[in-house]
This record gives sequence, structure tokens and C-alpha cells, in this order.
Amino acid sequence: MAPDSTSHTGWIDRAAAFALTAGLALVAFAGAARAGEAPRRVVSTNVCTDQMAMLLAADGQLHSVSYLAADPNTSVLVDEAQRFAINHGLAEEVFLMQPDLVLAGSYTTRATVGLLRRLGIRVEEFAPETSFDDVKAGLRRMGDMLGRRNRAEALVAELDRKLAEARAKAHPDITVATYYANAYTSGAGTLVDAVVTASGLTNLATRLGMSGTQQLPLELLVMARPDMLVDSEARYAAPALAQQTFVHPAYRTLAAETGSISVPARYTICGTPFTAEAVQLLVEAASDHSGAEKP
Repeated sequence: MAPDSTSHTGWIDRAAAFALTAGLALVAFAGAARAGEAPRRVVSTNVCTDQMAMLLAADGQLHSVSYLAADPNTSVLVDEAQRFAINHGLAEEVFLMQPDLVLAGSYTTRATVGLLRRLGIRVEEFAPETSFDDVKAGLRRMGDMLGRRNRAEALVAELDRKLAEARAKAHPDITVATYYANAYTSGAGTLVDAVVTASGLTNLATRLGMSGTQQLPLELLVMARPDMLVDSEARYAAPALAQQTFVHPAYRTLAAETGSISVPARYTICGTPFTAEAVQLLVEAASDHSGAEKP
């Protein structure tokens, strides 16, 4: 049979119509929890909401997490994720799980979010965090949604404790350059910048006036001569143009002279209590760097 030549939007409309007619009773059964009640069957479709929900949900409350929750490159709670059904963020699979609450990121596929809402399913979206205030606000919001505010406050208190410990060991005279595949760096207004700041260090990209995620030319990096280089530990199995900078003689020389540290991306992709681990890694590296400089 030849492939359907109708538009993607048309397919969504037909799918929605079918679901509304054939599954109306299912939606009514799955519908939102009664007013004032915590949701009883939660599905998360985003790796960041996955981890917040796994940390906060009561036993039996969270039904499914995204497949990225089981990927050690993006998730800290890989072992925990094995306890839940896995989804791929598709509207039809989520619909059939009969959730009364779906958690999504603000960049989750718009077709999925839109279709689920048209089917009468409650969808709550979380924007990416760019500061530790955002992290704490997200934990509290998730805690309120799940009826788990006390648990959320406990996580916030633990996060505050770890950040205070980091501030007490700060080395403000050290400049670090974050450097990733395709020569990207993280400047002001990013969670990575918040991590560097919480570590008491100076972010080279921010010092150079960069904001968001931008490319930092190798020439500029070498001329700026940061005290430390920070990468995400990720390396492709085969040679790739995206990582050619890491094998360039100039980069290798700079790394050898200044020192480098890898902070796994799973600690900074999402704003969670685990982001404090990235702060701790930088604080420890800075302490080692300062010790190495002493005569």
C-alpha cells in the first residue's frame, strides 16, 4: 500500500477523532483526579520530570517514565527507572496508560501535548531550569502537584545544605571554561553557569560576555587561557567532526598545562538535587588545582 499522502496535522486530527469516539469511556475512567486529590496514575514523558517524579512520588503513584530515564548519559536514576513502565512520548501509548496526570517538558513534542489535552487529559509542562532558584521552585511545584510538599521541602533543604558546603570551600580566583562537542560553551543564563557560580568559580564564557549556549572558537579559548577546562565526559565511539577540537594539538596542550575535569552531562541536563553533584565535582577540582599550584 502506498504511504498516506495527507499532512501530519490531518493524521493527528483523524487520530484524535478515532480516540474520542472509540475511547471516550476510557478517558472518563482515566480523567483527572477529584478536586483536592493527588493524582493516582502519573505518566512522565520528559527526562527531567522523570527524575523529579521518581524522587517525589508516593509508592504506586508514578506509572511510567520516558526511555531517557533509563539512559545513563542523561539520567542519574537509571536503576530506579527500571521499576516503571517506559514510554517514548507518543500520544497513543500515553493515552492507553490511562493517566490522570501527564508530566512534560516545555519542549516535549507539541503534537503529543496538544492531542492529550484535546482528549481531556491533564498535562503539566515544566520549563528548563537556568538557576538553582528554578530547581527549587520546580521541586516545590512538583511536590504540590503530587501531594508531596513535605518531601519536596526535604529535598530543597538538602540541596541548600550542599550548596552552602560548596560556598564554604569556594576558590573565586579560578576561571573555568566549559567546552563541549562542536566547540560549544555555556554562558550566562544557563544551568551550567549557575553550577560554576555556585562552585565559587568564574565562568570564562560569562566573563567574555556570552549568554546561553554558544560556540567558543578554539583560538579564543587558547588566548583566554582559563585556569581549568570542563567537559561533559561524553566521547563518541568513532571519530567525529563534532569532537575534533578535543584532539587538536592546541587544545591538548592547553588541557595539559591547565588541567581539565569531566562533569557528566546527566548532572546538568536537568535541574534536580543531583545538580549539586556537579558543583561538588568543580569544588573538588578547584581545590586540587589550587593545591597543585602551591610550591
